[in-house]
Amino acid sequence: MECYIGIDLGSTTTKAVVMDEDYNVLGRGITNSRSNYDIAAGVAKHEALIDTRFMLFRNAMKNVAALGDKYEIFMDELERNFRLEQYLEQLIDLDETCTKASENTRYTEWGSDLTEALAGVFKRVALEAPDLFAPGAQRKSDFFRDIAGSQYSTISEEVAKEADTPFDVLLNIYDRSIIDVENRIYTETTNQNLMRALDRTLVNLPDLAPVADEVRTEVQKVLGIDLEETYVIGTGYGRARLPFSKDHIRSEILCHGLGAHIMYNDTRTVLDIGGQDTKAIQVDKDGIVESFQMNDRCAAGCGRYLGYIADEMNVGLHELGPIAMESTRKVRINSTCTVFAGAELRDRLSLGENRSDILAGLHRAIILRAMSILSRSGGVHDQFTFTGGVANNEAAVSALRELIKENYGDVTINIDPDSIYTGALGGSTFARRAVEGIPTEAVA
Repeated sequence: MECYIGIDLGSTTTKAVVMDEDYNVLGRGITNSRSNYDIAAGVAKHEALIDTRFMLFRNAMKNVAALGDKYEIFMDELERNFRLEQYLEQLIDLDETCTKASENTRYTEWGSDLTEALAGVFKRVALEAPDLFAPGAQRKSDFFRDIAGSQYSTISEEVAKEADTPFDVLLNIYDRSIIDVENRIYTETTNQNLMRALDRTLVNLPDLAPVADEVRTEVQKVLGIDLEETYVIGTGYGRARLPFSKDHIRSEILCHGLGAHIMYNDTRTVLDIGGQDTKAIQVDKDGIVESFQMNDRCAAGCGRYLGYIADEMNVGLHELGPIAMESTRKVRINSTCTVFAGAELRDRLSLGENRSDILAGLHRAIILRAMSILSRSGGVHDQFTFTGGVANNEAAVSALRELIKENYGDVTINIDPDSIYTGALGGSTFARRAVEGIPTEAVA
């Protein structure tokens, strides 16, 4: 099966989109960006191909008529169990890597106590793993580093109190080991994990016993489909470091413009607020870029700025928007500079300002900065598409809608749930066009 892949290497996350020869999106993948950009690109692509496989599973399972109203339950259970199997595989790797790291001479004084403490930590982390992937379970992140790190930190603190091992030593070993583990791509065991996930699913859903053989047959058929990487295009903040030739690289401006056009054909203005930069792009009726503006090298008002604010307030990045939406009055923030934001934030809190009001002001300041960039690019034209990770922040979206209406009147604003993949979508579209021999500037 021919696959056309776009990879968007952002400063914070790396995204990948897999497309078929008919321009249909088959799968998406995302991972933390790393200093090793080759690995980040490989992990995101691997995740997108797994997502593609699950799309094929969903289509195949529709052929099992006997599943009936259990179809969605089965697919949800299968995917959760596969993610659990992936997590357990990486957890075993992390356990072995931490144990090996503990043999370093710097940890000699803790001897067997350290080994026993690590064994105790990982035993408990593994026991709690199924609960993290149970139906309805809430996870602050789907990245292994974040999930494992949270569990490891909590449990190792408890174990350290019981054992003769300092908590900071256990954390140090984790920090030295997690980089190696998260930089490994487990391509060779993917099918094994899928089959283990299927076995676990059929055990958890005993009502499916009569159709178990038919289900296994369909799954084996899907596993037999070769996902051929026909053409790959790379883009994004770190595109210069991608392991591709120049012919396989496109600018992020072109990819975001085209990606937004593919999502919403009537798009004329695109705003992308990513981790490191903000882009305002004007496109024509075919998604071809006519003009654009970007912020300067400063990351003020971008995703990293919000991440810094979240750290300052000791909350998760995903919590900023909901907290800001609780605001009852507007607070003017004087600076979106990451360097000075912390100081202003602490000053306002010390003066008794409500944190929800402060965060609402911060979000408005970010969007005001974006509005300036939009103005320099040519303004806002109907339809307007908002993309990037910040597009998932409800407070940022609320501020954007308000300011666009104030400055440009009634404009259709598009925000796709998968907007973070816009650049990768544009890349995969360029990949398909490249095989067809369509120039970058031409329409699809």
